[in-house]
Amino acid sequence: MATPVGLESPRTFGSRKNRSKNILTRIKHGQITGHGMKRGTQIPETLLLERDKQARWHGIPVLLRRLYESSRPNSDMSQIHNVVKEMSSLLSMEAMSFVTEDRKTSQESTFPNTYTFDLFGGVDLLVEILMRPTLTTQEDAPKMSDDLVKDCLSVLYNCCICTDGITKSLASRDDFIMFLFTLTSNKRTFLQTATLIEDILGVRKEMIQLEDIPNLASLVQSFNQQQLANFCRILSVTISEPDVGADDKHTLLARNAQQRANTNPSRAEVNQVTLLNIPGFIERLCKLATRKVSEATGTATFLQDLEDWHTWLDNALVLDALMQMATEEAEQSSTESSDESSLTASPLGHRLPQSMKIVHEIMYKVEVLYVLCVMLMGRQRNQVHRMLAEFKLIPGLNNLFDKLIWRKHTSNHVLHAQNQNCDCSPEISFKIQFLRLLQSFSDHHENKYLLLNNQELNELSAISLKANIPEVEALVNTDRNLVCDGKKGLLTRLISVMKKEPADSSFRFWQARAVESFLRGATSYADQVFLLKRGLLEHILYCIIDSGCKSRDVLQSYFDLLGELMKFNLDAFRRFNKYVNTEDKFQTFLTQINSSLVDSNMLVRCIVLSLDRFESQTDDVKVVEVLSECLLLSYMARMENRLVFLFRLVNIINVQTLTQENVSCLNTSLVILMLARRRGKLPFYLGAFREKEYTDKYPGFLLNNFHHLLRFWQHHYLNKDKDSTCLENSSCIPFTYWKETVSVLLTPERSSPCAIASYIDVVYMDLDRDFLEG
Repeated sequence: MATPVGLESPRTFGSRKNRSKNILTRIKHGQITGHGMKRGTQIPETLLLERDKQARWHGIPVLLRRLYESSRPNSDMSQIHNVVKEMSSLLSMEAMSFVTEDRKTSQESTFPNTYTFDLFGGVDLLVEILMRPTLTTQEDAPKMSDDLVKDCLSVLYNCCICTDGITKSLASRDDFIMFLFTLTSNKRTFLQTATLIEDILGVRKEMIQLEDIPNLASLVQSFNQQQLANFCRILSVTISEPDVGADDKHTLLARNAQQRANTNPSRAEVNQVTLLNIPGFIERLCKLATRKVSEATGTATFLQDLEDWHTWLDNALVLDALMQMATEEAEQSSTESSDESSLTASPLGHRLPQSMKIVHEIMYKVEVLYVLCVMLMGRQRNQVHRMLAEFKLIPGLNNLFDKLIWRKHTSNHVLHAQNQNCDCSPEISFKIQFLRLLQSFSDHHENKYLLLNNQELNELSAISLKANIPEVEALVNTDRNLVCDGKKGLLTRLISVMKKEPADSSFRFWQARAVESFLRGATSYADQVFLLKRGLLEHILYCIIDSGCKSRDVLQSYFDLLGELMKFNLDAFRRFNKYVNTEDKFQTFLTQINSSLVDSNMLVRCIVLSLDRFESQTDDVKVVEVLSECLLLSYMARMENRLVFLFRLVNIINVQTLTQENVSCLNTSLVILMLARRRGKLPFYLGAFREKEYTDKYPGFLLNNFHHLLRFWQHHYLNKDKDSTCLENSSCIPFTYWKETVSVLLTPERSSPCAIASYIDVVYMDLDRDFLEG
């Protein structure tokens, strides 16, 4: 029977479909085994044309075959370029679709053009064309134009956007990656090259070594400021530890084992040293971070109408516009002086909105601040600190604060962990990165006083003089030529902003961390009073008690800051009592503390330490007055309340679950017992443990667990590489006394009244179990 016109018999259709499949199967098989047909260019053009419409290949295999034929040595480059441009138009639409629809995963069926292009050898062919000039010694070999290089790179980038497998395949080719770095020396192709490198390194399993890049120092020194800022996006991948984002979730057992296994510096640490050895590198980053931004009309509200900036900025058309701007800037001037006005001098500048120019500036400042922040947390921290101080990074950021860094409130956003990359809007990312940098800069470092101006430094000196205590050495040694200028220093500006931040803003977390880092280290009375005079304590208490804040992360940051602010400070406890002046407020405060002791234990430690010191100063009338009136001190003075905290601290952790975040619970419990030992009451506390166990009908549970924890403590803190000064400074208890107390508690003799073993019945004793066991 004849087949109706316009229809195909099922048998004919099926056989043609299978034949199309057979071609793909043969190619896949050849790529896997290395035998037979390995690329689509080996298929006759007539067969490709015949199957093209049915298979919906959109002419891509035919184009690739023509590209292959025309790309042999000494071929006509213009002919190659014409084919690449035709290919680019087919693939760019799929990349645009991926960006605008914000697809999280890619599939063959989703992006058929990209899949077909890769399957028929397009990716490998473009890599081969790009790298061919490096493989020939012929002086008269045709030279690839910059436009051809750019179009090849754009096609590869679009493929990477749509298909993860292509990116991973390119990431496995060391030769291609090193070749790409050499292309960054060309200003006309820089942005396309840098964008592709960033994508490739983002999926690479093994971090590259920067020292392997040919002529890295001269390459970086040749970049103008805008190129260097974009290059920081690549550098951020090469200097960050791969697992640093989940650091708080890694158990200390696992981290210690990893450190024992890897005694040599990591690749990230080696790369940081490589960058530090490039002359002028840190200085140029400081200039980039502190460079002023055009204040053209309308910039104050440039982000108000756009809610999804990170998606918009990934749009290929916008990326092309930025690439064009960079190209035109490079063509106009090759001098550094053009950097200051690069965004406005470009002929394309009038076609881009002013908001786009400002966002572009902010975007690369984010990358620069991130690189500086990572360098500040590395092994070369002190060297980096000296350089950042010398190049006046902090005064420069202070001058940018009101006009760029914190010009307005930003809508609330998801809270990101300490080292987690943020995909928020450029402005939010910029604020978070700025606060991270301040935290890293101040944390346990004498350079923290650079966050103040001269008038504020004088205020600290006056506070010490009035209290009749010596100024801290770091304050005396601060070079006043390097501090902030203007009416307010950076720390004071930050506190002003912090007090105005909306109650539910997660910026509060980073703000509190940055201010707390200024107080960390040896407790400074003058530093505390400086902040108390600015109403910080009352603001923190408002946030904990009255604001309705539900975020555990934000509350933890405020508990930690409150502890540093109040520790050993009589005036702070007086102010606390003035604010928490009703039983309802006090009970709300206690409820917040008790709702998560892991979050609040540092504050509990501060109260216990302060109470112990005040009780030794009862010859002072002011101290006696505060001890008798302060609800918080009175509450902690009761033995039963301290014991409840102690039992809970020991019960919520064990050796297998200890992390960098909750190990503070172990140290807080140890502080309580060290103070008890000083007063000869350690046996009473250990006896209370035993009574608690029998009351709860779990004999030996708490004491065995605490014994294992203390054995781990010895293993962890007595490591020669472990810095114990933090424990000493935060408690004002010599580290030798920490070690002695742990040794006394772990004494095996059951006759010792201060040994844990003495309070566990033999039948329930589990002290010899290896704490490394699961």
